[in-house]
Amino acid sequence: MIKTAIVGATGYVGEELARILTRHPLAEISYITSHSYAGQDYAGIYRNFNRIIEQKCVEENIEELSDRVDVLFMALPHGIACKKIKPAILEKVKIIDLGADFRLKSREIYEQWYNTEHEAPELLREAVYGLCERKREEIKEARLVANPGCYTTCSIMTLLPAVKEGLIDTGTIFIDAKSGVTGAGRSLNPGVHFAECNESIKAYKIAAHRHTPEIEQELGVKITFVPHLIPMQRGILSACYAKLKDKTLTHEDINQVYLEYYGKEHFVRVMEKDVYPETRWVRGSNFCDIGMKIDGRTGNIILIGAIDNLVKGASGQAVQNMNIMFGLDERMGVDSVPTCL
Repeated sequence: MIKTAIVGATGYVGEELARILTRHPLAEISYITSHSYAGQDYAGIYRNFNRIIEQKCVEENIEELSDRVDVLFMALPHGIACKKIKPAILEKVKIIDLGADFRLKSREIYEQWYNTEHEAPELLREAVYGLCERKREEIKEARLVANPGCYTTCSIMTLLPAVKEGLIDTGTIFIDAKSGVTGAGRSLNPGVHFAECNESIKAYKIAAHRHTPEIEQELGVKITFVPHLIPMQRGILSACYAKLKDKTLTHEDINQVYLEYYGKEHFVRVMEKDVYPETRWVRGSNFCDIGMKIDGRTGNIILIGAIDNLVKGASGQAVQNMNIMFGLDERMGVDSVPTCL
């Protein structure tokens, strides 16, 4: 059995990670850490784990945990993991960081967008960006995996084949993305209170969201990114617009390119013509659904992706990364059917 520890287990991402790991046949949750809830029963914080997880939350000690487990899942806000993860730790344990500290290869870009000092710049080159379908071979050999962001996963997966195959004018890419409120985390924030976000939709951090440089780094292009908060608990829908370079391309041509990239990928489902992803079709699952439409009048293509922000956009992809790192079937523990309703 793979011994795991969830560092920061009481946030939404940590809870989802615990839920997934309880179903994993070859992994066990050895430690659950939380500074705010240390000493409390985890099932007392999240009652859905009643009679399933009987552990108490403990204070985090990375040095001690690295001697006791095989993999550490770091589910912490940005700016914390880079203070705790050091080369000596990686000699003893594999780490999957679900925060933002090791996603960007440039220390300067990280510090510019996250407005904090990066305290482990020597590890930025080593960290592998954990987009499983793109970096699988690198992940297999990794000690430190930077789990991608939720908006980022959906947007990159949706655009990647079109960008890499030169199908679109990359100077025209516009990403219009919408997220459920769990993407904002569990900390108190007036902007995600029920009365503030129910029956309303709003754009925020326009052209200034921290996932922007992550998307640009992995696609190798500049983009305009506008995220929106919508009144649902979970899910991301990314509508990506761009000009086609060749206006004679048909849906069948583009679809074939996407099938060449994703046809053998279990967790990526390319929709048939005139079917467009919905967040309810991926809810509670590790799937990424992608659909497309060519606007013949304007020469634009609209590419649409949908994921569950807590699963494929966070905890599910983290477990998929763990499976790859330990040589397991990467579907193990995360191959659940979407709930839909």
